[in-house]
Amino acid sequence: MAGDRSPAGWAWFEDHEAASPDPVETTLCRAFARCFAGPDGQQVLDHLTRLILNRRLGPSATNAELWHLEGQRGAIAYVLGMIERGSR
Repeated sequence: MAGDRSPAGWAWFEDHEAASPDPVETTLCRAFARCFAGPDGQQVLDHLTRLILNRRLGPSATNAELWHLEGQRGAIAYVLGMIERGSR
């Protein structure tokens, strides 16, 4: 297709962002890792894990409650991902 810039074959499957990391994102990831590296940071992460990630809602939970909890989990997953990338 003319003008189509999609990679040919299996090349679309490769992670192009991993090849050249963004220096701003790298700096931010390292800041996350440093922020949560000590005992206080670990205590905060443990608390958030118990409070949010390990929380289970019962069958009577409303859609709003489910979506709210999923949003919280998404935020914690983002923080944990940034810490992981910054720790490499």
